[in-house]
Amino acid sequence: MLARMEDITVVLADDHAVVRKGLRLLVDAEPDLRVVAEAGTLPDALRMAGAHRPAVIVLDLNMPGGSSLDAIPTMLELAPTTAVVVLTMQDEPSFARRALRAGALGFVLKDAADDELLGAIRLAAEGETYLNPRLGARLATQPPESAGAPDDLSEREVEVLKLIAVGHTNAEIAGQLFLSVRTVESHRAHIQQKTLQSSRAELVQYALAHGFVDVEALGQRSSEG
Repeated sequence: MLARMEDITVVLADDHAVVRKGLRLLVDAEPDLRVVAEAGTLPDALRMAGAHRPAVIVLDLNMPGGSSLDAIPTMLELAPTTAVVVLTMQDEPSFARRALRAGALGFVLKDAADDELLGAIRLAAEGETYLNPRLGARLATQPPESAGAPDDLSEREVEVLKLIAVGHTNAEIAGQLFLSVRTVESHRAHIQQKTLQSSRAELVQYALAHGFVDVEALGQRSSEG
């Protein structure tokens, strides 16, 4: 058991102050829950986790200062008795899968009922897993990961990844795939979140490891430049 049910301490990590205020009112209204700190950036969330070692940290996926998915293992190293509950607007099953793999015990959508988040916090404090039912149903109907591209990458994301890996800029990718630059940026962000890679160098290594590009292709692009 990670915490006593009568005193579940909580850290709230979200970059929107209004959201944090609402969450604090919700959580502190419960007799067995208590907010001990708030964080508006990912580095602050890591510091609060290490300093307070709460029973549960409620973590937004899109935080300034880095990738929340990447940070979950670090957060659990800093606070081994803390459980992570992700609270996000990202309703793609792949994000839930990656969060749970990284060590989160809960995955709740921001449009869910208040009771769902409170229940997820209490379950996580007991070491139990909670997954939004809608996402759980979608995950159950998906084919095994080995049946398609790794990490639930879509066909379009694989195309974008290949072009990133061989050195194309977002503008060049947009031109080749007849997309807007903003759409390419969105695909790139999803690729990074799904694969847990944060830099172009890491994406190149990922693409090489999964056979999306080869060293010869990288060399050809370099010689063209």
